[in-house]
Amino acid sequence: MRHDIKIKKGLDIPLGGIPEREILDLRGVERYAVKPPDVVGFTPRLLVAEGDTVVAGQPLVQDKRDERLFLPSTVCGTVESIVRGEKRRLLEVVVCRNTQSNQNTPSTLTPEAPVWWMIKERPFGTIANPDHTPKGIYVSLRDTNPLAPDLDFALKGREQEFEAGVKALEAFAPVHLVKAEGPHPAGNIGTIVAALDPINKGEYVWSVNAQDVANIGRWCLTGEYKPERVIAVGGPAAKCPKYYRVICGACIQHISEAQMMDASYPRLSRETRVSRETRIISGSPLSGSTIADDGFLGMYDQQVCFIEEGDKYDFMGWLMPGIKKFSFSKTFLSGLLRPFKALEPMMPIKPTYSFNTNMHGSVRPFLFTGSFERVFPFDIYPLQLIKACIVGDVELQEKLGIYEVEPEDFALCEFIDPSKTEIQTIIREALEVLRKEAIS
Repeated sequence: MRHDIKIKKGLDIPLGGIPEREILDLRGVERYAVKPPDVVGFTPRLLVAEGDTVVAGQPLVQDKRDERLFLPSTVCGTVESIVRGEKRRLLEVVVCRNTQSNQNTPSTLTPEAPVWWMIKERPFGTIANPDHTPKGIYVSLRDTNPLAPDLDFALKGREQEFEAGVKALEAFAPVHLVKAEGPHPAGNIGTIVAALDPINKGEYVWSVNAQDVANIGRWCLTGEYKPERVIAVGGPAAKCPKYYRVICGACIQHISEAQMMDASYPRLSRETRVSRETRIISGSPLSGSTIADDGFLGMYDQQVCFIEEGDKYDFMGWLMPGIKKFSFSKTFLSGLLRPFKALEPMMPIKPTYSFNTNMHGSVRPFLFTGSFERVFPFDIYPLQLIKACIVGDVELQEKLGIYEVEPEDFALCEFIDPSKTEIQTIIREALEVLRKEAIS
């Protein structure tokens, strides 16, 4: 089922470093990682040890609560390392690729298939529970995040696999293919579901990334588990923004080496190999996670962004006119030019803005400015919902529509918030409380 919707509320951030429409093939990268923390609600049980030989599609970690759910190796190879964090939390299972191949036969989509983890469930954003009956499966055909890939361009040549993936998903629920027009977050699944059929308590919807639909289709047609994506690599600190074709969980070392401005930029720490002057973000610059220059792509991410670290402070700060600083609240003079955005196509030189990770101030009391409603396209009250999450009022959260949202839906609110509040963290913590109550 195809839908075209138009969203009016939102904000497009003019972030520099848009990728050129050229795809470089990096499917030959040697190292890959499965990252259990990327999967909400997944309690991993390790199934392999260092030195084990694995094949593509073989389970590496399994969910303790539901043994049908697992995260598979994306390539054939040898388990190189198992990375743990505080309290021995499992962070990564790293696999070093070899030339071994699998014998594949066409298959059907089941919870035991290695592609099942690609299907996410709302509310809570977990892997789809096979015991739940969703009222619909949603696929966004347009990613509106800053510097996100053009999905039509990324899926070119995979039309047959995409159609096969849609057909496989239709066995579980009606599939809605949605092309959303308008500013970000028009392409978010939460925005789409809220516009077409909002989620009520006790209801479930599933969602799948458009490129993962094609990966599911490939699995059904050939039995080959090869979860590849075309990712957009860009940002103000990227040397030559481009598209790359990679396999999920690939190491980005080759990408970061190609995108550094020169041999010494950004300066790298040998101990941690984390950039001191550039932040590398796996996923959207609004809601992604920071990774090292030799880190691994997030399991659900389809872009990598290079942004200058905001550890340099401007003389006199906000007292300066700030013509080259983007401003939503008109703190800087550039904010006064936003009403003339409609005239930008006729300008010989489009306005450019300086972006880095600087928050332009420290955390301060929660201010009520009325700005959230201007960028939040849901039919709910964002400020009141955030306050209910802060105080832990579960009943009020449910009345205000907590089941309709995910943290990414509040990314713009966090971006324009003068209080510097970590809104996405607040929403995630509130959803986790509800999720744990639901399974207890």
